[in-house]
Amino acid sequence: MDPEYTKNYHELKSVFDPAMSEINIPGSDIRISNLNFSSDFGKECFSTVSDGSICENMSFSYPVFIPPGSASRKVILLLHGLNERSWEKYLVWAYWLSQNTGSFVILFPLSFHINRSPGSWIDPRAMMQPLSERRSNYNDVKMSSYANLALSNRLTKDPMRFFSSGYQSASDIVKLMSDLRDGNHEIIPGGCGVNIFAYSIGAFLAQILMLGNPENLFADSRLFMLCGGSVFSSMRGTSKYIMDSLAFERVYNFYLDDFEKEITKETYLSEFTRSNQLGMAFRSMIDFARFKTFRENILLKLKEQIRSIALLRDTVIPAEGILKTLNGIVRNNDKKVEVWDFPYPYTHENPFPVFGNNYKSDVDRNFKRLIKEASVFLA
Repeated sequence: MDPEYTKNYHELKSVFDPAMSEINIPGSDIRISNLNFSSDFGKECFSTVSDGSICENMSFSYPVFIPPGSASRKVILLLHGLNERSWEKYLVWAYWLSQNTGSFVILFPLSFHINRSPGSWIDPRAMMQPLSERRSNYNDVKMSSYANLALSNRLTKDPMRFFSSGYQSASDIVKLMSDLRDGNHEIIPGGCGVNIFAYSIGAFLAQILMLGNPENLFADSRLFMLCGGSVFSSMRGTSKYIMDSLAFERVYNFYLDDFEKEITKETYLSEFTRSNQLGMAFRSMIDFARFKTFRENILLKLKEQIRSIALLRDTVIPAEGILKTLNGIVRNNDKKVEVWDFPYPYTHENPFPVFGNNYKSDVDRNFKRLIKEASVFLA
């Protein structure tokens, strides 16, 4: 049986319900469990104290695709993109990764994303007045929309949130991986090997985890990236689905110009960033020249464990930046990093659109190609 992206997208969307503890997929032996997770991230670790009081971000559920028999010793951690509010497009990715590799596939939401944010953040009625105010206050703002307003406002007010939210995401993943290692997960057997499929900003986080390797949890992990792999300075995050131009300029300028000065202050976040290898990994992924030797030496050691697929027409995380960042792991055309193009209209935010026309077969075919490549690498 081969992937049929468009058909499978509709099928999985129709049965998935994050409120259900168990979901059976019609015609398949794979099932989905939604498990509960509580973050141990302390309020003092947030750059803005009030963020620690957003209960949806501290206690939430995450789906696990369970292969037939449940005796697998393999796990794939799937990390999503920036400003995602739904698992919809990822359900097909997770299903076929599980189907082709026999792995448990964990879809883990990043801090303040998917179901880790208040419902008002994606409510058009609730956002109508704030959106009007933002456009009025900043006449030259571009790409401001209901979809990106919450993230844009939050990052404009405090760009350090980009780091503190990433730090929480990493801390939560470390907790999850430690539970898997120690046999404390309620479904997945202890001691399973964990690989990562990461997309967009999820790839950025995954690289930092691989470089920092907290508790030696990722020493043997393989990382397959789609639309990711670049240092931050080569990203162009302005999009009506991600963040508006004002927010991106604020975040970009802060991390390129002010972040290193900011972390000289005596705060909990600053101390962590200066003294922890995970913090050093983040700093090295900001710009090509920043801690270049640190970054490239570790990437070279990990060259057999990393693969990336960039897309030619990706304007958010352009292929050029991915190639330049990962250049040190490429040897003799071994396809560690490839640039693909698809014969249909696509974007970074939606590499596999759902079409009802002649493009449908092209989407299905190229999705099948991606899943085949990822499955071979991650199996």
